[in-house]
Amino acid sequence: MTRRVMVDAREAEEMRRRNAELEKAVAEAAAREERLRRELEAALERLAVAEEAEERLCVQLGELEAEAVTQAIEYQEHVRALSERLSFADGVLRRSSGASTSSAGVSIRN
Repeated sequence: MTRRVMVDAREAEEMRRRNAELEKAVAEAAAREERLRRELEAALERLAVAEEAEERLCVQLGELEAEAVTQAIEYQEHVRALSERLSFADGVLRRSSGASTSSAGVSIRN
């Protein structure tokens, strides 16, 4: 009977030791889980900030694109107007040059 009591005492001690190991493992797992939860929350906050920044950049890009299109249209209109003025001036010069040549031709012939 004392032998059985000794075996039971050893088994009880082994169970207490194993229980302590398991409790320690559970505590470590809970601490790890809490750390991972905090890291996840921080990552989610960074994601929200990044998404908000992306939205602002998209809005700014859209505004810049619209401004670029407006400037391109204005530039094309300006170039067209200058081209028309140049064409008109060229026509005036050709007519006046032609008139001078014909006047000069008339003077030489007379």
